[in-house]
Parts: sequence; C-alpha cells; structure tokens
Amino acid sequence: MLFESPTDRDKVAVILVDHGSTVDQSNRLLVEIVEAYRRHSGWKIVEPAHMELAEPSIAAAFGSCAQQGAELVIVMPYFLGPGRHSSRDIPRLAAEAGQAFPRLEYLVTAPLGLDEFLLRVVDERIAEAIASSRYR
Repeated sequence: MLFESPTDRDKVAVILVDHGSTVDQSNRLLVEIVEAYRRHSGWKIVEPAHMELAEPSIAAAFGSCAQQGAELVIVMPYFLGPGRHSSRDIPRLAAEAGQAFPRLEYLVTAPLGLDEFLLRVVDERIAEAIASSRYR
C-alpha cells in the first residue's frame, strides 16, 4: 500500500492534466474524468488542469491542492504517449507551479501509455462504430 493510513491519503493530491482546448466540451470532459476518478480512487483531492488554452492551469490546480491541505501532489499527464508535452512541458510547468508552494512536494507520472485496459477501450470504440454502421 502506498500510504499507511487514510490520513496520509488525505495529504496527497492528484492533478490530471490534459492539453486544454478552445472547445469547451473537451475541457468539460476533463472535469468529468476528474470527478469519476475521485469517486473511483478514493483520493480526497483530485483536480483538473489544462496545460494551455484553458483554465484551470497547472499553477491554479497546485494552489487548490495546497488550500485543501495537500503535502504531496501527483501530476498525471492525461496523454496517451510520451512526447514533448508530457516529458518537458508539463514537468516544467509543475516545477514553476511548485516554486510558489515550497512546502509542497510533487511528482510527475508517465502518460497513460500501453495498457491492456486501453486496448479494451479501443475494442469498445470499434464495436460501437460497427454497431452504428451499415456493417452490423
């Protein structure tokens, strides 16, 4: 187990970071994902952040986590694969945000990557497309 007690878990925050979009529906989806992940995971503090183009920013999410009593922030790039954003931009933005909260530790995870569960999602999307096409 990562943390020994529920109290420890209450001091850990998770920030899910997507790219950000000028399309409001896309930005709202991240909020839905965060809410679903909070319910699923049991983490008390789970916040959305957009790397650019929309609010809340990574810095704003750090502020929210600090206000809620976090001592450790886990920044998760909600991206499929490694690239400039997940390997350079998000870690840089997290470091900049962390400077405003010197008592807050933070870690940046790898992006989603290759996982059996993601392959199942691909299968489901393909099945949905076929079910709605003339090839049923």
